[in-house]
Amino acid sequence: MARITGSYPDDLDLLIEGAVEAGVFGGKSDALREFVREYFEDHENERIVAAVALYERERITLGDAARLAAVDRWTMRDILREHGVELRLGLIDEDDAAYEVETASELEFDEDDSSDEYSPTK
Repeated sequence: MARITGSYPDDLDLLIEGAVEAGVFGGKSDALREFVREYFEDHENERIVAAVALYERERITLGDAARLAAVDRWTMRDILREHGVELRLGLIDEDDAAYEVETASELEFDEDDSSDEYSPTK
């Protein structure tokens, strides 16, 4: 888990303190985590823009970008192309490879589609 340090207006600090004292949150960190989580849940475009920026700066993989943007990899690839971001090809790490294997194993092929008309031996 990452730690951040920041400042915000005194009135917000008092409201957070009051919410903690009232038992709404377990602590200031819990309150801030909840606020940020809700913000990104309610603001899909900002979540996507953040994922694109991180991917573009090579801070995260395509799989991570898709997860952060809350879309599948194919949609994330389209989003990156729409933003003019060049895709990095190849597997980044073991997690990336595992995701690709899992995705491939979920693909379904219709056995009827494999007719002999496409066979190179014909």
